[in-house]
Amino acid sequence: MIRVLVVEDSAVQRELLCARLEEAGSFSILGPARDGEEAVVLAERLRPDVILMDCHMPRLDGIGATREIMDRTPTPIVIASASLLPNETELSFRALSAGALAALYKPVAIDHPQHRQMVDELIRTLREMAEIRVMRRPLQIAPVVPQVPSREINSVRLVAFGGSTGAPGLIGNLLARLAGLPAPILIVQHLSEGFVAGFAEWLARYSHMPVEVAVDRKVVEPGHVYVAPDSYHLGITSLGRIDLSEAPPESGFRPSASYLFRSVASAYGASALGLVLTGMGRDGAQGMLALRNAGGVTVAQDEASCVVPGMPNEARRIGAVQHVLAPSEIAAYIAQCVVPPPPSVNGQETPCDPRSHRLDRRGQSDAGGADHLSAD
Repeated sequence: MIRVLVVEDSAVQRELLCARLEEAGSFSILGPARDGEEAVVLAERLRPDVILMDCHMPRLDGIGATREIMDRTPTPIVIASASLLPNETELSFRALSAGALAALYKPVAIDHPQHRQMVDELIRTLREMAEIRVMRRPLQIAPVVPQVPSREINSVRLVAFGGSTGAPGLIGNLLARLAGLPAPILIVQHLSEGFVAGFAEWLARYSHMPVEVAVDRKVVEPGHVYVAPDSYHLGITSLGRIDLSEAPPESGFRPSASYLFRSVASAYGASALGLVLTGMGRDGAQGMLALRNAGGVTVAQDEASCVVPGMPNEARRIGAVQHVLAPSEIAAYIAQCVVPPPPSVNGQETPCDPRSHRLDRRGQSDAGGADHLSAD
């Protein structure tokens, strides 16, 4: 049996959530807790396998409770939101940044046509998260400037991220360190449906970068971030236009990180960098391999810092990864790889072709491939 602590200040919601979990037959309900302060005490005393946490609560909200629990008694936490409004779901991402593993929408009333689907997602998510071993929230580590192979310096004109469980907070931290980067950033992050607008809004506030949900055919801009929308694969054309697709899911996901990396490989080739972050499963690996074969720069988060190392490890296993980096190294690595802003002529920036030859550290053309360093 999975021992779950339900944290919810609404008596009606508590009753509904506990009833649905008991019906599933594989959960033992602990508590419940009526606010964040009770949650912190019960988590330490009862040691649940997983916690289902509300955001809005008296005395101590879900964000504060998550932070304290991860400091004192690290436990897998799933955040449950009562609304899909961007300003509400943004709170969920603040909780994810504090150490929660997943966020979803609370099941609606039993007579709603989507009730069963939402209950199924809740049960599946709690079961998956209960299997994850979590550690105390890491202390903030000062950025490290890693060594970058000379052929990769000033070589990149577009950056693509792929992540899942444990990645939202890390993405926020990376973007905050990459503000002003003279290249567009495309992101596929596995999220529960309805959370992407709140994710984009939270990223924009946290990182101080322009972040938006990707729109089909829009031309991407340097220094801007584009997040894959619900139920669409995110791709890019060689002319720098967003290309959304309803093609079948890959590795069970749409949007898929593999789809993004493969599209980036086709459109930008050696002028692109792909980064695969912590996440469950194998999404991203095949697309990263395509990008490496196209001459692009491929980077994976190191296993020790991953909440779930499945995605980076699969990419490494098939030989798709050139560089394995700790979170403290990633932003500086990306910044050194990206092509500096073009010099202005009479006040006008000189346009550049995204598929043009890469530039070495002296700004001279380099038609050679990247240094393919072993990740092992």
